[in-house]
Amino acid sequence: MRLSRSLAPVTVALALVLSLPSAALAPARADDSAPAPSLFGAACRTSVEGSHVVAYCHNPYVDTDRVRLHIECARWWDIDTDSAPVDTDAAMTVKLTGRCWKEIRSVWISHQKVR
Repeated sequence: MRLSRSLAPVTVALALVLSLPSAALAPARADDSAPAPSLFGAACRTSVEGSHVVAYCHNPYVDTDRVRLHIECARWWDIDTDSAPVDTDAAMTVKLTGRCWKEIRSVWISHQKVR
């Protein structure tokens, strides 16, 4: 049986691919010996109403997350505040509150892994 000229290269290419070891066909993967990244950090949402701030932080991970609420006030004479650190254990939600005397410029939450 004689193959046509257009089908012969395809047949040869298919034979070569099928004869390769399976490791050569597998997609390249990262080094398996490298440790997986550790999942960490509570998810926080903040709400600002006038001069008051409320933040809720929920930690879905095993490691304890120490969270703090930071408030920067808009007026130069108004004192910026940082809340006391609160440990957020696994599957726990905490509430953080704070305020300025007048307007609030910015609010953020800091996270620290507890060893």
